[in-house]
Amino acid sequence: MGFERGKMTAHGFRSLASTLLNEQGWPADVIERQLAQTERNEVTVVYNRAEHLPERRRMMQHCADYLDSLVKGADIIPLRPAS
Repeated sequence: MGFERGKMTAHGFRSLASTLLNEQGWPADVIERQLAQTERNEVTVVYNRAEHLPERRRMMQHCADYLDSLVKGADIIPLRPAS
């Protein structure tokens, strides 16, 4: 991906993904399940076995499409009309 050794870590990518997906409005429980984070609420851990697979697939495809668009270059929206 172009990062030099020691400039980015696996945890850094997880943090980046979590932030990006939360800002884009994906449900927190779907994000956390995808990133294999553990649930802090012990009752939820015992009773909630939801995997959210269809939504996780949509979310990850959306993420891949977003990253592909960044590689291609951003669409520039002019703030002033071109003269």
